[in-house]
Amino acid sequence: MTQPIPCDILIVEDNPDDSELMLHALRRGRLLNPVTVLDDGAAAVEYLLGRDGGSGAVAPPPRVVFLDLKLPKMNGLEVLARLRADARTAHLPVVVITSSREEPDVQAAYRLGVNSYVVKPVVFEAFVEAMTTVGVYWLALNTPPG
Repeated sequence: MTQPIPCDILIVEDNPDDSELMLHALRRGRLLNPVTVLDDGAAAVEYLLGRDGGSGAVAPPPRVVFLDLKLPKMNGLEVLARLRADARTAHLPVVVITSSREEPDVQAAYRLGVNSYVVKPVVFEAFVEAMTTVGVYWLALNTPPG
């Protein structure tokens, strides 16, 4: 695998319409940070941790990961567990952005160390506003460690 390109925002979303909406919302909020979009959980783990957790990981890691739960190959909770288990990504801000309002999903995400859990609004304008707010918070207002 070639060395992945660093970014500030990693979007892990298998629905191309939703990932495009996220990109639109970030641009509309004037967040022009470099973004990488991946469409399955296994690709996200490889991007962040390298093949088999070893070499090839992106450096530096993104400033925030927007993670869907319902992903092919490896679901979002499995991705989150892998990220929290590795010292390189244990404190990486991860925001779950999903359509699931299921309490077991919410509880599992927080038990695994998610930083925030956002349910995707159904109405387009509400979705854009939610993504803009989340993006501004994690990229402009939040102060990450070291």
